[in-house]
Amino acid sequence: MRNILFILLFSASLQGCFPVIAAGAGAGALMAQDRRTSGAYVEDEAIENKSFDRIGKQYKNTVHVNVTSYNRKVLITGEVPDEATKVQVERIITNIQNVGRIHNELVIAGNSSFTSRSNDALITTNVKARFVGDKRFSANNLKVVTENGTVYLMGIVNRAEANAAGSVASGSSGVSRVVELFEYVD
Repeated sequence: MRNILFILLFSASLQGCFPVIAAGAGAGALMAQDRRTSGAYVEDEAIENKSFDRIGKQYKNTVHVNVTSYNRKVLITGEVPDEATKVQVERIITNIQNVGRIHNELVIAGNSSFTSRSNDALITTNVKARFVGDKRFSANNLKVVTENGTVYLMGIVNRAEANAAGSVASGSSGVSRVVELFEYVD
């Protein structure tokens, strides 16, 4: 029972990863199929966890910030109250060990509603499900993050895979815009 609880808690921390880990062996299988090195995979988790911890300690519930790391490249999404906070959140993440490039997509606005976040989760699920059905690329090589109807795609792909993933995502229900933040292998 403790192992199942640990797996569920661990898989919940993988906010943008695909697919969700269903069993203990799943983590190793995902890592083996991932184009990142095992070190980068672990560092990405550490970057996300440290970011959430540090932002949470400084801002408590006054901001809504999501941090997604893929191959040490960090995407910051969500809402902050002002430009100074936006800059400071990025600075917090910049000071975390192993962080490479940062894509700061924070908007200055009030925190999004539960309904908006639920809709974003539904869009992400829909995009991921469509990715599984597409044989032009492996869904295991992509991370999908949705914020306010905008779908962000991260991963290590070739140009053909990127084009296919972008096309599938943009054709998904509820998507208002697709932002490709890929690292290319070709």
